[in-house]
Amino acid sequence: MSATAIDFTVNGKSVHVTADEDTPLLDVLRNHLSLFGTRFGCGLEQCGCCMVLIDGEAGKSCARPLWSVAGKAITTVEGLGTPEQPHPLQQAFIDEQAGQCGYCLSGILISAKALLDRNPSPTRREIAEALDGNLCRCGTHVRILRAVARAAEAMREGAGS
Repeated sequence: MSATAIDFTVNGKSVHVTADEDTPLLDVLRNHLSLFGTRFGCGLEQCGCCMVLIDGEAGKSCARPLWSVAGKAITTVEGLGTPEQPHPLQQAFIDEQAGQCGYCLSGILISAKALLDRNPSPTRREIAEALDGNLCRCGTHVRILRAVARAAEAMREGAGS
């Protein structure tokens, strides 16, 4: 394995990473770029904890090789909002108390963002289907669904995106 230089964008900033081209994107985000919001869950692309936006589409990062994101735009949960100005999704999750341990929430927020970007008025069923690949063991599913619907409404009313 030899190191390769890969250029891509993360949260609106150009990055240049030198690593083995098969290094998982999640490893690069966490260990090279110090972006710890994206979580390692199963390592098999089955739980959704590692979800990021890749050119606007939700994608799992735990097994995705670094070479596959060359020239692409990646958005992590850190790229959604700030503590001072949270994204409407983040605010809705806070308002609805839609998390307990919070381990899965970064992946859920990213999946919800991808949904709301392509469908600003999703039905409850569409929200549930969009989040189907995100596992949560805390049992806050009803609050999560409510939070996504609340964020969709806030975004339609112009509270940000």
